[in-house]
Amino acid sequence: MSESLRDPIVMLLAGIGIPVFAALNAQLGARLGSPALAALVFAVVAFSSIFVYRAVLGPSVPLSNLLHQPAHLFFAGVLFAFYILSITTIAPRFGVGNAVFFVLLGQILSAGVIDHFGLFGAARLEISGLRAAGMLLMAGGLFLIQRS
Repeated sequence: MSESLRDPIVMLLAGIGIPVFAALNAQLGARLGSPALAALVFAVVAFSSIFVYRAVLGPSVPLSNLLHQPAHLFFAGVLFAFYILSITTIAPRFGVGNAVFFVLLGQILSAGVIDHFGLFGAARLEISGLRAAGMLLMAGGLFLIQRS
């Protein structure tokens, strides 16, 4: 399968996984009585899965390369933890759909800014009128979903 076909399929599956993850982890947090413990369990399972993935594919890059990276790049881990904790804590009382829709709105906004300015080494894709209209349509759709 070519990358041009594979990449969108993988990202679609990742998108499908976000609300499933939110519902499962929120339920685990509610059953445990601790969203923080559920988030920790999620992180351990995720780490273990990535460790197995790396072990199976073989180390293509030595771990020592981590020592030579700018410290600010590791902030992504803090954002990941924030996402896990917030979705696990808020989804049970706010609704998985509501929580995920607001996450999507945040993603639309931040992705547009990141692409427009080429932040963090991303490809620079200026927000044209057509692109802005598409983003507004997506945000408007999220707003309509919230009203029903």
